[in-house]
Amino acid sequence: MKLNIAVLPGDGIGPEVTAQAMKAVKAVCRRCGHELAWREAPVGACAIEATGSPYPEATHELCMQSDAVLFGAIGAPEYDSDPSATVRPEQGLLAMRRRLGLYANIRPVTAFPSLLDRSPLRSGLIAGVDLMCIRELTGGIYFGRPQGRSEDGQTAYDTCVYSRDEIERILRLAYGYAAARRRKLTVVDKANVLATSRLWRQVAQAIEREYPGVETEYMFVDNAAMRLIQWPGSFDVLVTENMFGDILTDEASVITGSLGMLPSASVGIHTSVFEPVHGSYPQAAGRNIANPLAAILSAALMFEYAFRLTDEGALVRRAVDASMSSGIVTGDIAPDGGTAHSTSDVGDRIAEYILSEKTGS
Repeated sequence: MKLNIAVLPGDGIGPEVTAQAMKAVKAVCRRCGHELAWREAPVGACAIEATGSPYPEATHELCMQSDAVLFGAIGAPEYDSDPSATVRPEQGLLAMRRRLGLYANIRPVTAFPSLLDRSPLRSGLIAGVDLMCIRELTGGIYFGRPQGRSEDGQTAYDTCVYSRDEIERILRLAYGYAAARRRKLTVVDKANVLATSRLWRQVAQAIEREYPGVETEYMFVDNAAMRLIQWPGSFDVLVTENMFGDILTDEASVITGSLGMLPSASVGIHTSVFEPVHGSYPQAAGRNIANPLAAILSAALMFEYAFRLTDEGALVRRAVDASMSSGIVTGDIAPDGGTAHSTSDVGDRIAEYILSEKTGS
């Protein structure tokens, strides 16, 4: 099979972790006999420096022409510390989502047995946790219009807007995943306060009747945030709006023991994008210390979702498990007294495992 991939390393640690993910991708293609074609393109702060745009037209065209996008991270401290900047790296991510029609972000959250003691939560609380967060990506306050601030700089405003079609689209996707998993869906909103959340709940209650085999529960976002910490094993699939999903999925990273363990897939109308959720982490950029496992696990999602190559995705996951079990991990998840390995060392070990794993193991 020919795999045509656009690689967007982006900013901060994005290039470093994406390079390790590509090591895994190349190893899988070599092992399984797939033909790999890939090209890189800029996005984010590096794209602003090169072209003046955080999502250049050439980058968009490459994404549209590809079967999948492997993406690193966006963000740079010089923009974070300058609230007056009119062109910002994050605009590139929003533009990419909008122009590629990426309306759903799928984030699996798994408690890895070898990392139970790295989580701030009790191991007995998180053992066996396997949940999925589905976040709507194209609506809500991040895309609301109007946005702005007064001429005197004393007030600012953002608007949160959702249409029935946007809500129905993401809910049907979530019900499909729930039906294929443990048949439970949690719809997260703030219907006691927000009009948009009341529309979410109204639409969900109508669609719920079409899926009698799936248990549906409704939960306010503050309660959901609390329960993610108190009883994460009670969740199977969560679905929610853009900003709530952004916050809840970062909170869920404590279950894995590190934000560097969370992959994601953004799917929609055109080319799907696969990315770690940890952001650009500029403090670690260039130091070869960043955890590449979320990026590598995002490549596993790419094999599974973009190319329907489930065996190849499973091979990547086994390689990640082997790396963790043997202690070849970066400092954020290294056991007490254990060795902290470099980003590139972890990537090399995983690629070696993929190439050397004996059939049937």
